[in-house]
Amino acid sequence: MDLGLENKSVLVLAASKGLGKATAYQFAAEGARVVIASRNEQELIATTKEIQEGTHNSNIFYKACDVTNPNAIKELTQYAVNKNGTVDVLVNNSGGPPAGGFDSFEDDAWQKAFELNLLSYVRAIREVLPYMRKQQGGHIINFTSSSIKQTLDNLILSNTFRAGVVGLAKSLSQELAKDNILINTIGPGRIATDRVEELDQMRAESLGVSYEDVKTTTEQSIPIGRYGLPKEFAKQVVFLCSSANTYVTGQTLLIDGGLVKAL
Repeated sequence: MDLGLENKSVLVLAASKGLGKATAYQFAAEGARVVIASRNEQELIATTKEIQEGTHNSNIFYKACDVTNPNAIKELTQYAVNKNGTVDVLVNNSGGPPAGGFDSFEDDAWQKAFELNLLSYVRAIREVLPYMRKQQGGHIINFTSSSIKQTLDNLILSNTFRAGVVGLAKSLSQELAKDNILINTIGPGRIATDRVEELDQMRAESLGVSYEDVKTTTEQSIPIGRYGLPKEFAKQVVFLCSSANTYVTGQTLLIDGGLVKAL
């Protein structure tokens, strides 16, 4: 299937590693012009080189960006437009907030999680909308978590603000449809990333068991029987942001191997 992504302008946030990196790689493999961003410039340089060499696509660019800084998001968007003429696809992504329960956090932690996991998405969408409206089309994808369907223990900050992203996208899907801008939300389950490994390590320490025991137990709860691969997640993102998707908007999709049982 031709996904119609050749030379499309794609902006991927938090893309130096993990799911963002895997997603940028898949867009590059489809011939898109991709700008990747994260806070760590050295990781961005290495990731850019890896994607260029792996996909034989030289149109991969990077810019360091702290997504909690509104001016940095403005500068990033302008950089993408200067490189590629517009923004056809925005992939909103951010690192996860700290783990912990309600009593673990004061106002400052709540404010930081809000700015990182919800307000950064609002700001990025605000910056790309003029270009998408002008061309009467675009795709926006918001990365969240499987907690948008079923809350996760000891992750109250993530549970709260990931759910807010769903409300934002559902509302925007109504407002943006007239401009042919489609917006959807994707929640990863247990995908083999550094973040998931970190959470498994923390759980192992709290239970007094080995990391391997935690992983094995978790895998047994996943109907497919294993953790997902970042590239398996990324392929679904690319499909939803391609010309193959002209009618799906305002939806939430879990990529979790069947783990979450909630409707």
